[in-house]
Amino acid sequence: MNTQVRKMLVALLILGFGLGLGACNTMRGLGKDTEVAGEKIQDEAERHIDEDKRKRD
Repeated sequence: MNTQVRKMLVALLILGFGLGLGACNTMRGLGKDTEVAGEKIQDEAERHIDEDKRKRD
């Protein structure tokens, strides 16, 4: 295999690996943000359910 081609392949592999690791951290952060948003929505829904119960009593 040509030396230049081999160097280019290694560089692309390293770049791909680095981007893959970065994507993992980004998805982890997105998952945490989504979880927090879901918890806030759930808390708000529970608050409204409690208000409705108090109005009926």
